[in-house]
Amino acid sequence: METTIDFLGYPLAASPFSIILNRDSKISINTINQYSYCIGEQDLLFKEVLKGSDVLLPDGVGIVKACSFLTGKTISKVTGWDIHRHLLNILNKEGGKCFYLGSSDKTLSKIKDRINKEYPAIESAYYSPPYKERFSEEDMDEMVFNINSFRPDVVFIGLTAPKQEILSHLLKDKLETNIICSIGAAFDFYAETIPRPGQLWIDLNLEWLGRFFREPKRMWKRYFYFGFVFVYYMFLKKAAHYMPHFGDQITYSPRSLAPEVEKVEI
Repeated sequence: METTIDFLGYPLAASPFSIILNRDSKISINTINQYSYCIGEQDLLFKEVLKGSDVLLPDGVGIVKACSFLTGKTISKVTGWDIHRHLLNILNKEGGKCFYLGSSDKTLSKIKDRINKEYPAIESAYYSPPYKERFSEEDMDEMVFNINSFRPDVVFIGLTAPKQEILSHLLKDKLETNIICSIGAAFDFYAETIPRPGQLWIDLNLEWLGRFFREPKRMWKRYFYFGFVFVYYMFLKKAAHYMPHFGDQITYSPRSLAPEVEKVEI
């Protein structure tokens, strides 16, 4: 059975729920959706970080459909919420420890309270990094100190893409942990500071639309503008497959389609 499916050079995890807690190893878990794919076409560091993930989850119906369209292979969507729950269940069975890095103290406190109620065998801690565009060396040293002082089995990072994935990459070798998992909005969903779309939306593969209705100003570009850009990329890739010289005939720049994305420096 395949453990990964090659999607345009991205190693999508085919069986992510087979992940176990191995205290003799250290792995990074990231997610990719149509938005992060488009951002990766502009930000080469982010692209390489995603491709270098030990586990890369197909987080979004766009990626799942595109994978089938280009490779003919079926893969299931796995969100940050899904992998978060999976890892918490493992930790609860083993009496493990997890650490939350990102978001506000208020949100993190709500996460800890819920962990205590739902997963009593888990010991948790958190750290809210400073809200700034660029983390200094001192900022990252403080993160490492807080995490390593607690010595968690799993570190969950909840910032925005591509910031959280790049931060995970930069901190990986310094952290005394076994799993570093970037889960983004799952922090707010689990803390219930932002409601997650209901099960009907999820079952219909329309969770993205439910999120758009709740936060239209923030989400319209991510889902609609970048959705169009993503579809454009996929058709170009498909055309190039059947017509090998197609890519030589038509050149395209991600920047010609997508609006300038603010470069994230960490």
